[in-house]
Amino acid sequence: MNTSTTTEPVAPRVPRPASRIEHAFARAKAENRAALMPFVTLGWPELGDTERLIPALLEAGGDMIEIGLPFSDPIADGPTIQRTNQRALENGATPTYGLEVVRRLRASGVEAPLLFMGYYNPIFSYGLQDFAAACADAGVDGLIVPDLPPEESDPLLDACRENGLNLIYLIAPTSTPERLDAVVERANGFIYLVSLTGVTGARSDLAANLADYIARVRGKTDLPLAIGFGISTRAHVEQVEPLVDGVISASALLNRLEGVASEDLPRVAGEFVKELKGRDA
Repeated sequence: MNTSTTTEPVAPRVPRPASRIEHAFARAKAENRAALMPFVTLGWPELGDTERLIPALLEAGGDMIEIGLPFSDPIADGPTIQRTNQRALENGATPTYGLEVVRRLRASGVEAPLLFMGYYNPIFSYGLQDFAAACADAGVDGLIVPDLPPEESDPLLDACRENGLNLIYLIAPTSTPERLDAVVERANGFIYLVSLTGVTGARSDLAANLADYIARVRGKTDLPLAIGFGISTRAHVEQVEPLVDGVISASALLNRLEGVASEDLPRVAGEFVKELKGRDA
């Protein structure tokens, strides 16, 4: 009697393909620098300008792009982004239009990570699962939702996970240890470090205690850390670049573009990115 047993060979575990976000951080790290993440408001200054600005920002050296979905009550944003939100809403920019823009950018060959930064109300109104699925279909890589507390984020996090999106969480200098733990438990893609207390906006100086704050978060997670709110100059980038994996600039770029002639927008946007990177314009 043959008592030997045959076991089926176990198929090797197939690694999950690295996301565009992971690739961007890895490339920047290999070049011994932080990834640069410019921000544009969808549909501003005019409705079609987003599709002109994003390629120019990437060609100049941007690694990822945050696309702000305009909202009537942007509570985390200062006057610059509030103004651009209002203009974009008047232009007719909507989340559905944002999806169309991303789809066209992908069809035109844009491969860099594209993230939506927007508020929870429009996402909830669209439907969490429907919005996450639509984002994935269009080619969005992740969502940043500044008014969504981590403790209340699990339904959207589940929808993002099911559709291969990253839900990016924010940490502030005032975040409690409990809030930091809640974020780290759920975080994926990277963690967005708010550099200061208050709203977005260009500043002349960054907070003095950034190193301690960043070290406190770094001690909790191996995920990339990207810092934003107030990053305005090359000097700011040089100050934080040794401490973080990504640098986000929003209001300073929008300030530079305000009042620029339409035909000059891509050139001026590219010059700003090159300044932040310390490259010749």
